Amino acid sequence: MAGNSFQKSSITIEAAERIIKAAEARAQEMGKQMCIAICDEDGTLKAFRRMDGAPLLSVQIAQDKAYTAISFGGMATHEWYEFIQNDPPLLHGIIKTDRLVVFGGGYAIKNDAGIIGGIGVSGGHYTDDMQVAQAGLEAL
Repeated sequence: MAGNSFQKSSITIEAAERIIKAAEARAQEMGKQMCIAICDEDGTLKAFRRMDGAPLLSVQIAQDKAYTAISFGGMATHEWYEFIQNDPPLLHGIIKTDRLVVFGGGYAIKNDAGIIGGIGVSGGHYTDDMQVAQAGLEAL
């Protein structure tokens, strides 16, 4: 019955915490209060940090960025707008999809086995969110 199932790799809690700590350190250097979410390969929240003073709206956005990043082949959130901008039916239809974020701050977390999780950061301009997320990824 081996043809009826497959195995997937998932991020460990230790790796998730390491990523969050590195991302938080970068946010602190920038003077930004951020929410940092790590999900596993299925989009389930694995670890989360809401820095003191981080906006309430950013709590869900960070989680949705991580989810978006793992949900379509590992496409980073900032790549979505370019993907849909010149396709009116897609542009006006897909943006209504729950949890889809089409601006920067969400990246898939990958290793040799493929996508093992996602990171989403929210709390600043999306370019700031992207820098903080990248700092987190560098901790791997």
